[in-house]
Amino acid sequence: MRAYARKLSGDEELWGVVGLLHDFDYDRYPRLEDHPYRGNEILKERGYSDEIRRAIMSHADYSGVTRESPMEKALFACDELAGFITACALVKPGKSLAEVEAPSVKRKMKDKAFARSVNRADIVNGAADMGVELEQHIAFCIEAMKGIAGELGLDGSGAKTA
Repeated sequence: MRAYARKLSGDEELWGVVGLLHDFDYDRYPRLEDHPYRGNEILKERGYSDEIRRAIMSHADYSGVTRESPMEKALFACDELAGFITACALVKPGKSLAEVEAPSVKRKMKDKAFARSVNRADIVNGAADMGVELEQHIAFCIEAMKGIAGELGLDGSGAKTA
């Protein structure tokens, strides 16, 4: 999210906060009836802005909140893709984002058994809503994630050595 904020002249801190918070309630409230609605209530009680709460609500198609701002569109476009890229890195020998390339991620999307809980349609539609070619969007997200690979645990330091 921060990388897209830089690219699209958005507020990097704001976009970063939205990216970090958007699924904070999911582990506790994973049902469609609850997520992201419960999280929205909690954020409202804690004084988070309407802009943040609207963006978070918009990342769930079923919420009925349309995605209008570049931040809202980027959140939706990056949400499922970040998890999918992570899964792609974790199956590499070095468990590192350095081993992940956009064409291979795009090919992996065709394997429905791989990371089966990831909604491929959301990845495709998210890129389209941003007006970005899918492989270009994947490559951008990989590069952004590489910049924080250590923080994500995807720098290869956790890989087993022989």
